[in-house]
Amino acid sequence: MSALAGRRVLVTGASGAFGQAVSTELRHRGALVAGLDLVGDPDSDVLACDLTSADDARDGVEEALRRLGGLDVLVNNAGVGGPIDSGQAPGPEARKIVEVNLFGAWNATAAALDALLESRGRVVFVGSRMAFLGLPLGAAYAVSKRAVTAYADCLRAEYGTHISVTCVHPAMVRTPIHDATTAAGLSLEGVSKEEPLEDVVQTLVRACESTRPGRDVAVTGAGRLQLLAARHAPRLVDRVVARQIRRRVASGAFDGAEIASGLRERHGRSA
Repeated sequence: MSALAGRRVLVTGASGAFGQAVSTELRHRGALVAGLDLVGDPDSDVLACDLTSADDARDGVEEALRRLGGLDVLVNNAGVGGPIDSGQAPGPEARKIVEVNLFGAWNATAAALDALLESRGRVVFVGSRMAFLGLPLGAAYAVSKRAVTAYADCLRAEYGTHISVTCVHPAMVRTPIHDATTAAGLSLEGVSKEEPLEDVVQTLVRACESTRPGRDVAVTGAGRLQLLAARHAPRLVDRVVARQIRRRVASGAFDGAEIASGLRERHGRSA
C-alpha cells in the first residue's frame, strides 16, 4: 500500500498541466486530494481561488480543509511566466508573475499552516532551475522562484521542528506556462534540455510521500549537477550562460522578438 493512502493533500494551480497530473497521480496512490485554482472545476474538486489575495486564499484553504478533514501535504504549484527584460522597470506583467509565484505560495502556506502543524505535515514548493541559474529575458520568473526558495528556507528555519519543507526544481518542461514566451517570438529550443512532465510529476509525488524528503530536489541527474554547479561554481556557470547567449544571438534565435532588440544590439546583431 502506498505511503500516501489516506493522506490529505491540497494542490494549488490544480487546473494546470502540473497540477492536473500531480493530482491524478496522488489519487492513484490513494491520497485524498483537493485543489485550488483561479478558475474552479466542481467536477474535479478544484475550488476557485485567487491566491494573490490573502483573504481569498484563506477562504479557499479553509473550504479545502473542510472537505478533506484536515491537511497533511500542501503542494504549492500555482505559477505563471513570461518574458521580461531585467533592464526595464517592472510593469504589470512582472508584478503579476511575482504576485502569483511568490505571494500566492506564501498566502496559501500561511492559510494552511495551523493544519500542517497539527498533522506534522509538509509543504512542497514547485521551484525552478532558474531559481539558481539566470537566463536572459526571464527576470521576473527567476526572481519569483529564487524568492520562493528563500521563503522555503525561512519557513524551514522557523517551523522545521514540526513540518518538513521541500523545493522541487524542474528545468524546462513543455507546458502552457511557456505560451507567453512563444507568443513574444522567443524560441525555447536549445535553452535547456527538456524534462518530461511524467518525470517531474513522479519527483513531486516522491517529495509528498517520502519519509525523509530532500531539501532542494532536482528531477534528473543533469538537473542535480546544474544545481550543484550553480551553488558552488557560479562564475563557471556565468561563463557557460554567456557563451550560450552569444551563440544563440549569432544563430538568429532572438531575431523575431521585439523584446530582445536590445540584447541583439549589445551583441552586434542588427537583424
